[in-house]
Amino acid sequence: MTKTVRAIVIDKPGEHRLVTGPAAEPGPGEARIAVYAAGICASDRELYDGTRAEGYVRYPVIPGHEWSGTVEAVGEGVNPALIGRKVVGEGFRACLTCERCREGATTLCTSGYDETGFTQPGAFADVLTVPARLLHVLDDDTDPRAAALLEPAAVVAAAVLAGEPRPGERIAVVGAGTLGLLAVQLLAASSPAELLVIDPRVGRAEQSLRMGATRVLGPADAEARYGRYDMVVETAGAASTAGNACLLARRGGRVLLTGMFEPGAQGIDPVHLSVSQLTIRSIFGAPPAAWTHAVRAFNTGLLDPAPLITHELALHDFAKAMALAGSGAPDVGKVLLRP
Repeated sequence: MTKTVRAIVIDKPGEHRLVTGPAAEPGPGEARIAVYAAGICASDRELYDGTRAEGYVRYPVIPGHEWSGTVEAVGEGVNPALIGRKVVGEGFRACLTCERCREGATTLCTSGYDETGFTQPGAFADVLTVPARLLHVLDDDTDPRAAALLEPAAVVAAAVLAGEPRPGERIAVVGAGTLGLLAVQLLAASSPAELLVIDPRVGRAEQSLRMGATRVLGPADAEARYGRYDMVVETAGAASTAGNACLLARRGGRVLLTGMFEPGAQGIDPVHLSVSQLTIRSIFGAPPAAWTHAVRAFNTGLLDPAPLITHELALHDFAKAMALAGSGAPDVGKVLLRP
C-alpha cells in the first residue's frame, strides 16, 4: 500500500500550503528518510520573505535543510543495511567532477548552486529523498532532536577546521545565536586560554558560559579588547560584525566569517586588513570533512545541541513556527518542526 505523506510547499514569497500525496520511491543511489525533526533558521526566513539572493532559491520549493531522521527505503545500488539507521545529510548537491569538487571543496562546486531545501525538496515534510552518498550515519542511541542541528554545527565545524585553533590561544566568538553557541562548544574542545563571546542578549551570553565560554561581553564593552585575539569566529551576520571581528583580531590573527550578511552590511577596512596582515576566511555551507568533524563530535559527546532547542511544533503549525523563529524574542532559540 502506497504511503501518503505531507509537505509544506512555498509557492512564492509569503505564500505556502500543506500538501499531501504518495511517497515517491527512491531512485538509483537514493534513500528515503522519515523525517524526525527539522530546524528553522534565518535562511528559511529569507526564503519565505523573498529576500534570499537571486540564484539561491527556486520556487516552488519544500524548505528545510536542517534535519534528522531514519532511513525507511533505499533505491538500487544503495546498501539495504542503511534501512532503520538514524541519519543526517549534507545539503549541497555538488557535481563531484569539477576541479573544486575534486579538491574536496564541494561548497565551491563550479556547476552551480544546488541545495536541499532551497533548490531541491527539503525536510519540512514527512519524508525526504536524497542521494545516499550525502548521508552521515548516527549512533543508534542518538537524540534525534539534537541531531537536527548538525547542519549548522557542520557550518561551524568548517570554520573551526579552517581556523585551526591551537591550545592556549585567545579566541573570540561574535554572536551567541545557534551558530555561535555551537562554535563555543567546538572551540572549547581546543583548550583556549580565553574564549570570549560577544552578544548584546544577556540570556544568550549566560548560556554561552554554560557551554564553555570563559567570558561574555556586550558589543560596546568588547571594544576595549580590540587587537587581542588569535582567532575570531563571526557568527551573527549583523551589519557591523564583520568589521568588528577584524578589529578584535590581533596583528597576524585569523578571522572566520560564518554569518549570512545582507546587502548594506559594513565592509572591512582595507587599510586595517593590510597593515594588520589578517587572514580572513568566509564560510558558506559545509564540505564533507566539516560534516564528518561535526558528526564525530556529536557521537562522542563533545557537541550537545539539545540545550539550544526551545520550541517544537507540528508540521501544520508552520506559519506559527516561522513567526516564532523570526520574532527575536529572548526566550526563542532553535525552533523545530516535528512531522
